[in-house]
Amino acid sequence: MNSPAQPVLSDLRRMIAANPDRFAAGVFTRLFSTTPALRDLFPVEMGSLRTTFAQVIDYVLDAISAEDGHEDLIEFLAQLGRDHRKYGVTSEHYWLMYDALMTEFSRMLGARWTQEVYDAVSHGTMLITGVMRGAAESAPGPAVWHAKVVQKFVISRERAVVRLIADADAPRFHAGQYTEVQIPQWPHLWRNLSPATPPNERGELEFHLHAIPGGYLSGAIVRQTQPGDVWTFGQVHGTMQVTGDRPVLMVAGGSGLAPLRAILLDMARRVDNPETRLFYGARHPGELYELGVLQQLARTNPWLHVTAVAETETDPWWIDGAPDPRQWGFDLRFGRVGDVAVEYPRTLSRHSLEPRNWIDHQILLSGPAPMVFHTQLKLRSTGVDPANISHDPLN
Repeated sequence: MNSPAQPVLSDLRRMIAANPDRFAAGVFTRLFSTTPALRDLFPVEMGSLRTTFAQVIDYVLDAISAEDGHEDLIEFLAQLGRDHRKYGVTSEHYWLMYDALMTEFSRMLGARWTQEVYDAVSHGTMLITGVMRGAAESAPGPAVWHAKVVQKFVISRERAVVRLIADADAPRFHAGQYTEVQIPQWPHLWRNLSPATPPNERGELEFHLHAIPGGYLSGAIVRQTQPGDVWTFGQVHGTMQVTGDRPVLMVAGGSGLAPLRAILLDMARRVDNPETRLFYGARHPGELYELGVLQQLARTNPWLHVTAVAETETDPWWIDGAPDPRQWGFDLRFGRVGDVAVEYPRTLSRHSLEPRNWIDHQILLSGPAPMVFHTQLKLRSTGVDPANISHDPLN
């Protein structure tokens, strides 16, 4: 990028940061005014999408001006292009977005919109739309795939397990990955969900859902999904997996158990697994509904050790008739699952054969973003190398 581009791109970043929603709304208004049919590709409520859009543009403008890291930028844009196939975006749409962005940038810069500035901004904008378009056009496989709901189990008013059978053209994925999901109750709304089982030749999928407050998709799945519904899936992402022979620490909060459960089921197919300690936590004891499955796994796989964790000692009134977690024979501790996991080695007697710390472990964290963030910080404070900690992106 030539030197005149750097100050103008920095100025654009500052202008966007001053009112990111106005910037994003301006771009989309221009886009929809030139091609009204494009509005149908987007969700009805676009607040969160505008926020994400402004963040992406800020990151790209910053990365373009940087002296290095351009390979990461290109891969980031290429992945965005592959991901956008699920919306029905075509090559022509990228030219329309280029025009909308350039028009909005021109408005923002006003009298400073000289030929030199135009060339610099056009170069950056063309990079954004061009890399995304090229990656989308060259991406293998279908833009989306489908699976039909065949079973649904309601665990409580907030939790459910849904099983599906995927179409034959579903892409291959590995245990621990997550995929983009859209349900018929909320068209155009996409969320990332992690299968709770490893892939198999029958195309069986299982998802564990927690209806979080304000969660449109998770709430609709728990309360409205029925057998026969057809879900739409986009790209598969994620790199969380067990590699090598180092011992493993897994910390799962609530439905965050899903990808770790898939990894454990996949590991159970082999006999040469490292020692693995799983801390499985939930807010209430009655929400630890997967302990029965984990007991079967641990009984036949001596490398697996499970500790159950609940934040409260009793269940609320709406969890009626849940079994006592202790019936599965696991150690039950109380507190936040991340705190219990990090402090666990310090609670053991000096004669215990359990690990004295987690420094030499491969560590996988999964659950609500605050839990993962907090647990990661506590682990690092005990000397754990951040490179040894894996988790999905925090939303």
